[in-house]
Amino acid sequence: MSQFLASSVRVFAAALITLTLAGCSLFYGVRDELPSEPFVSPNEGPGPYYIIGPQDSLFIFVWRQPELSNTVTVRPDGYLSIPLIDDLPATGKTPTQLARDIEEALANFINGPIVSVMVQGFVGPFSQQVRVVGEAASPQSIPYRANMTLLDVMIHVGGLTEFAAGDQATLVRFEEGQQREYRLRIDSLIRDGEIDKNVKIMPGDVLIIPESIL
Repeated sequence: MSQFLASSVRVFAAALITLTLAGCSLFYGVRDELPSEPFVSPNEGPGPYYIIGPQDSLFIFVWRQPELSNTVTVRPDGYLSIPLIDDLPATGKTPTQLARDIEEALANFINGPIVSVMVQGFVGPFSQQVRVVGEAASPQSIPYRANMTLLDVMIHVGGLTEFAAGDQATLVRFEEGQQREYRLRIDSLIRDGEIDKNVKIMPGDVLIIPESIL
């Protein structure tokens, strides 16, 4: 009788685990996983060109025109103002593109202006940020950095809360004009040390970390 009871308990436990795993898949959905990325890429190179966003701090240098050189902050509406120029669009441009636009505008007032734009405080537009929501210790938007990985993001937000279902996290990414969703295994990466669960992060990625249902 005891052997029959023990066997029944084992069968019941196996069935319960199977149903639990199936329930998790149904609840969270089935998503593809991204290929793994080394913690530190052996061939780190520059990332995509930096795009200026609202609240970025810019130093605008006009050669031989110290009265026109100044540090400005891009307004929330995406415009900036400098001496002689009102309401110049800034967001969505690289620093070089903005410098050429400023030169064109200043040419109405001075002869042959030469302008350089240097970004001093980085925020960037939403398309250049990595947003982390849900059960992270400190959910927030992070300015993208070249060669960023999932591990870098988790260090920045302080890891997971005790209630997080890290292995059921979702990465939302826009690729070729379409929104795609990928499964992340954050628990396996930062709690179990499975380095093959580290993945490459791209500008505009959104990481959604759900609360555990168990």
